Amino acid sequence: MTRLIFLGAPGAGKGTQAQILAQSCGIAHISTGDILRAEVKEQTDLGVKAKSYMDKGELVPDSLLLDMIRGRLNQDDASTGWILDGFPRNVAQAEFLDRLLAEIGQSYDLAIDLSVPQSVLVARLLDRAKIQNRPDDTEDVIRRRLVVYEEQTAPLIDFYQHKGVLRSVDGDRDLATVTEELEKLVN
Repeated sequence: MTRLIFLGAPGAGKGTQAQILAQSCGIAHISTGDILRAEVKEQTDLGVKAKSYMDKGELVPDSLLLDMIRGRLNQDDASTGWILDGFPRNVAQAEFLDRLLAEIGQSYDLAIDLSVPQSVLVARLLDRAKIQNRPDDTEDVIRRRLVVYEEQTAPLIDFYQHKGVLRSVDGDRDLATVTEELEKLVN
């Protein structure tokens, strides 16, 4: 059973690679970004609250994410394995995740960091904004998201490194090469 945590800055390719790997392993791809965007689109209570943070390029508060993750990990498709994409985003969330997994009798195998230079991230995110018509991906918001990532999410690399479960993958290569390296890590 494969259970992975994908780390990496916005634009690093976490979502794309998580989707490919989840499909090839036959496990759930759990993307907090996708879940949040769906909640915003449906204008649920969570979506309305989350939108105010997302529009500014800030992280959605832990309190809004924690219940969402708890519920999602308890769904049937997650019982055979999963890849978390976009969660945890800070050390407090990682500690919550460890407690939650212990509570529900699960654990994770690896935390995988997709490493990509900042200049590449900005270019990728600007391209994605044009292609996907995502109004939250303006250059100012992108740069703010990268600052927030460095401040709040980057410490997760140390957190998982100290636990001995971190693997770093160079995400600044073609899609197939990155996918091949990820598949080697989990097989």
